[in-house]
Amino acid sequence: MQRVTITIDDELMTELDQIIEARGYQNRSEAIRDLARAGIRQAAATLDKDRDCVAALVYVYDHHARQLAKRLADTFHDHHELSLASMHAHLDHDNCMEVTILRGKTDQVQHFAEHVMAERGVRHGRVVLVPTDVMIKPHTHADGTTHSHPHSHPHRHTGKKRRRAA
Repeated sequence: MQRVTITIDDELMTELDQIIEARGYQNRSEAIRDLARAGIRQAAATLDKDRDCVAALVYVYDHHARQLAKRLADTFHDHHELSLASMHAHLDHDNCMEVTILRGKTDQVQHFAEHVMAERGVRHGRVVLVPTDVMIKPHTHADGTTHSHPHSHPHRHTGKKRRRAA
């Protein structure tokens, strides 16, 4: 294990100590290692722009903002190939939250998410990117073949079992 000396300003140290206490870390080193790992994972997810990813885009917006709902709907329609599903929640009289699952090339997903978060009236936004190659596992198809590969075709699971022809 490497020993590293860093300088942290008082305000950042206060925030770090609050996280240490809230999460129950045994010491500062443990907390900094954990936070560094999380930061590295997030940064790595955006390094390879041609890599496939899935993402969660979370944003809060003022639903009274002029034409915002229409602009957002138009944006999502214009990039329908990236959006898999969305959930909408009314937080209070003025604010709504959207959570959208995105899928595509990292650069396209990142650019789309940044565009949504930059819309006038969007008050808060965050995107979490996850490379899909870490999720690809061998599996068996209905015809008995077993292999691992990225799926470019949609799966529709209806809950009904297909009968094989005898």
